[in-house]
Amino acid sequence: MTWAIPEFVGIPAPAVACCTTAHGDLHWANLTSPLRILDWEGWGRAPQGFDAATLYAYTLLKPDMAARVRDAFPILGSRAGLAAEAAVCAQLLQTVARGGNLILADPLRGWSEELRRR
Repeated sequence: MTWAIPEFVGIPAPAVACCTTAHGDLHWANLTSPLRILDWEGWGRAPQGFDAATLYAYTLLKPDMAARVRDAFPILGSRAGLAAEAAVCAQLLQTVARGGNLILADPLRGWSEELRRR
């Protein structure tokens, strides 16, 4: 976080107020109906809000759904969630720089601008 957040988001790495257990890769392909969370191979400890921020990131192409995710997880947009949001944004922008998740490049850059304003 101390390298990737400044490099890809453009802010100093925020202090992590609280770490919690996290899935680590929570996106729509890892959710089922009825609700089950799949693919736990990357679980561990992460800044509070990491999973919510990851789900939000993978929803950026659908602004209405992204707004619903933000509403469902009040940690997003809060001071306590800044470290998680910045970490996820930096992680995904790093994959963009390596040629992955290119469809998310512009929305992720927009999110990083929002994080810089905060």
